[in-house]
Amino acid sequence: MSEVAGAAGVGVGTIYRHFPTRQALMEAIAEQRFIQILDSARTKCPEFATGIESVRWLLTHVGQVHEQGRTLSRMIESTLGNIAPQGPVKADLFEFATAILEQGKTDGSLRPDVTSDDLYMIIGSLAAVVRADLGDWQRFIDIILDGLKP
Repeated sequence: MSEVAGAAGVGVGTIYRHFPTRQALMEAIAEQRFIQILDSARTKCPEFATGIESVRWLLTHVGQVHEQGRTLSRMIESTLGNIAPQGPVKADLFEFATAILEQGKTDGSLRPDVTSDDLYMIIGSLAAVVRADLGDWQRFIDIILDGLKP
């Protein structure tokens, strides 16, 4: 907790007053991160003409968030066991994913059999690649997108 307090520029007592456990703090941080990703995607993705462009942007944005916050991602995972969204934000993310995938199926840029579950799994895999610094995650996105094309 002292690491987090230091990074936030507050005392440890302040952190504990708002979050009684490390797990509660990490859950709040993870949820806020997912909300920010979703808000950014809702703003940016309507600018794209095709579903695959929206998916590319979303995957790239997720990769950037994890790359810039690699240490935080590792802390969340070590505390919670995973970094998957939970609760209402998970449902909101699935709803958004379904919308951009449907756009891609309709405009012909995505395979007709790709599902929100597939995209959820791809995002989780991407996050793991970036978090563990396993290599060129942007190339990983290119390879994945090739597999999503009809």
